[in-house]
Amino acid sequence: MEPDDVQGLEALYDAHRAELLRFLIARTGDPAEAEDILQDVWIKIRSPMGRPIANGRAYLHRIAHNLVIDRLRQRQRQMRRERLWTDQRTGHAEPGTEPADTSGNAEDAMVEREEIARLASALATLPPGARRAFELHKLEGLSHAEVAGRMGISKSGVEKHMAVAMKYLRRALLD
Repeated sequence: MEPDDVQGLEALYDAHRAELLRFLIARTGDPAEAEDILQDVWIKIRSPMGRPIANGRAYLHRIAHNLVIDRLRQRQRQMRRERLWTDQRTGHAEPGTEPADTSGNAEDAMVEREEIARLASALATLPPGARRAFELHKLEGLSHAEVAGRMGISKSGVEKHMAVAMKYLRRALLD
């Protein structure tokens, strides 16, 4: 990528920064994390790529989308490592050093049941396509491509259903 190309991407970034931020907030649900990812987009476009870019705006959105996915995968890996570490640690405890009972009290159980009921109610209000895509992707763990195959729609259609589902659920659970 030529220096002029980098300057062109910087200009596009400046022109579409607010749009990218809204895009990222919709994907992450967290304005602070969206700002962090937006900073990562800036860093990424400053790196020489070596190939021409046909649609700069789409390129910026793709970078942002990929960075969101990278963060999600990183969080999932971290959670797996921590769970494994905890499981190993509790499985090899010496007599008399067992961990304290971490089960919640009755109030915690009641709050958890209420949250589960709110989530179930929110899921029930989703449009059918969005609900099916959400269930297949989030609950059954299928990739967007696998969900698209099962539902007989494009991967883009799955992404749109997921965006609708996340929007509905965020509204329902935050109210």
